[in-house]
Amino acid sequence: MLNNEFKKKFDAETNNIIKTSIKQDFLFFMKKMDSIENTALVGALLKVRNIEDLGNLNLEKKPNPTADHSEIFPFTDKNADYPGGINALRQEVANLFYSEAVFSDTNPVKTNVAFVVEKNGKITNVRAEGDNFTFNRQAEIALYSLSRKFSPAVINGDPVRYRFRLPLTLNLE
Repeated sequence: MLNNEFKKKFDAETNNIIKTSIKQDFLFFMKKMDSIENTALVGALLKVRNIEDLGNLNLEKKPNPTADHSEIFPFTDKNADYPGGINALRQEVANLFYSEAVFSDTNPVKTNVAFVVEKNGKITNVRAEGDNFTFNRQAEIALYSLSRKFSPAVINGDPVRYRFRLPLTLNLE
């Protein structure tokens, strides 16, 4: 709707200087909207992390946490897989990534993202470990925002929890 309104105003204007100003206003407005959305996503990330941390506390209180099959398996018969494979996963993360929120003096910026693929294919416990805090947070947000589930890892025909690692690099321009 906003795009249409700005386009109507832009198309109706005959003065090129004012047209340029309208375009600049639109781009500035969209950047602010992206920033607001990113702030909301950072808030959502914090909420998810808090819920996961509380869940981990509850697991620690159980007398035998492996009895509920919460163990993460490093070796499986079939590893967890994203629909379309690793390249589809990388492409979706790239599409979801908000690079405007990454501030760095070094280029490129790198991180390794580790997460757990649960038995039902959902991901949890996303942790990015790299030198740049803002890049790490954006990587975590992108992974929690994936639209599709993984196919879970399998041992002896049964789905199991699996630790997945994804290295990411961003070239800043």
